[in-house]
Amino acid sequence: MRWRDAARMADTITVPRGLAGVVVTDTRIGHVRGLEGFYHYRQYSAIDLAERRTLEDVWALLIDGSLPAEPKALHEEIVPLRHIPPAVAAALPDIATAAVSPDPMGGLRAALAIAGLAAGARPLYDTSPAERRAEAMALCALTPSLLAALFRLRAGLDPIEARDDLSHAANYLYMITGEEPSEAHARSIERYLIATVDHGFNASTFTARVIASTGADIYACIGGALGALSGPLHGGAPSRALDTLDAIGSIDRADSWLRSRILNGERIMGFGHPIYRTEDPRSRMLKGVAQALGGQLVDFAVAVEERVLSLLAELKPGRELHTNVEYYAGVVMHLCGLPREMFTPTFAASRVIGWCANVLEQAEDSKIIRPDSRYIGPPPPQPVP
Repeated sequence: MRWRDAARMADTITVPRGLAGVVVTDTRIGHVRGLEGFYHYRQYSAIDLAERRTLEDVWALLIDGSLPAEPKALHEEIVPLRHIPPAVAAALPDIATAAVSPDPMGGLRAALAIAGLAAGARPLYDTSPAERRAEAMALCALTPSLLAALFRLRAGLDPIEARDDLSHAANYLYMITGEEPSEAHARSIERYLIATVDHGFNASTFTARVIASTGADIYACIGGALGALSGPLHGGAPSRALDTLDAIGSIDRADSWLRSRILNGERIMGFGHPIYRTEDPRSRMLKGVAQALGGQLVDFAVAVEERVLSLLAELKPGRELHTNVEYYAGVVMHLCGLPREMFTPTFAASRVIGWCANVLEQAEDSKIIRPDSRYIGPPPPQPVP
């Protein structure tokens, strides 16, 4: 054994599967305190920000480190960045029709890869902080426009050009539906977007930072994060939670439908979270948003939530399972006119801001993230047959 291999083995530390509970770096962006049911962006409660500030304000907070002194300044900066460059727009019809079945996340990954090429994206390793910030702002502003355009093209409709006078959230709804949203709908979606901008070192955020640690360009980092988010164990649950409500159909069917699945050990979509051991604060806020919008779907969702929690307490005593962000997120997005296939992409339109903030922070550290592994195969070396 070479001395370097021996030294490396001496420094190896075994950690839990999935890196659960392992601190891998320092961050100033935010944190999740799961036992308390609390999370924050920089020094502010994320829920307080969703209640009191705009998405543009929170965007500035994550990217620049502070709330803007002049809120209109960021709006004016991102307005021209929303418009899809001609070279990218020309490729969107082929991307939209390439998939056998609708795949908004796959389409976005392809579109952003082309956008990065068209923008001449350079490795983070070779760029200045100002250049990195400019690329991050452009990527975040462009993402909702790409999502909306791809959705409309798949539906056989023409993409709608971004409007300079609308807020980021209102503009996103407008580019998808073709109608200027009501103030209530725009603000409801904005609050959802703010609440999901960042959420600790989840799989997609960590993926973005690992890629950033190699010095790759920011489009590669976000493409990797999108790939991680596309996995059903990380993204996609808002539509599945709404599918559960559809499957139950009416409150008189709820107990029998839920009881059989709980006893069979099946997961009830929209309940439980790997971090929170109490109520997900995002769910609590979105429940209030849904109730403000009102309607039969909201009443039904609230009634089903009560039955789920009651049956879980009866059938799985001592197991802490609460409503998570996906449950009421699906209800809110549906009421605001978003189709189900756009639920996870809408999440991505928000989270891209948090990903970019993490990429910018990681780019300040020149150390590549390179963990080790434990080999458990047949002992080497053996004769080659």
